[in-house]
Amino acid sequence: MKLIIAIVNNDDSNAVQTALTEGGYFITKMATSGGFLRKGNTTFLIGTNDEKVDGALEIIKANAKKRVEKEPTVPPTEMGEFFTPIMVDVLVGGATVFVLNVDRFEKM
Repeated sequence: MKLIIAIVNNDDSNAVQTALTEGGYFITKMATSGGFLRKGNTTFLIGTNDEKVDGALEIIKANAKKRVEKEPTVPPTEMGEFFTPIMVDVLVGGATVFVLNVDRFEKM
């Protein structure tokens, strides 16, 4: 048995959740936030049999798309100075996935 931990951009979370549920996977969904862009993420916990891991990963990959967004940067300024944010392209989306072995599973 495996535990899949998938961290997905909030923009993709509904599509991922729907596809996993339709695929017969049991999931737990948690709201989380990232450290780099400080944006909302969704973390899915998916417990499944070893032979169903590849199917879950394909569903996640198909529904968590990478994209480029414009993000403002704040240049260093002195106290009281005005600044103009500089917009930069940032790659967001996709998923970060961990697959862990489960030594024991109990449903109570």
